[in-house]
Amino acid sequence: MKRTIDVLYRLRIWKDTKGQDLIEYALMAGFVAVAAGSIMPGVATSISRIFSKVASVMSASAAQGS
Repeated sequence: MKRTIDVLYRLRIWKDTKGQDLIEYALMAGFVAVAAGSIMPGVATSISRIFSKVASVMSASAAQGS
């Protein structure tokens, strides 16, 4: 019975589309930042710094949530 509930729960997660737009916008912003960094080498340093800050905030948030 528990296994059936687990399978149904996983299927429900695959159908859940909440937050999908946010992820798509974040990916698009990332692609634009990478493209801008490759086109304009002077901007690459600041883009790298921004990604480092985002990564550290996400890591701290994940550690706090555990």
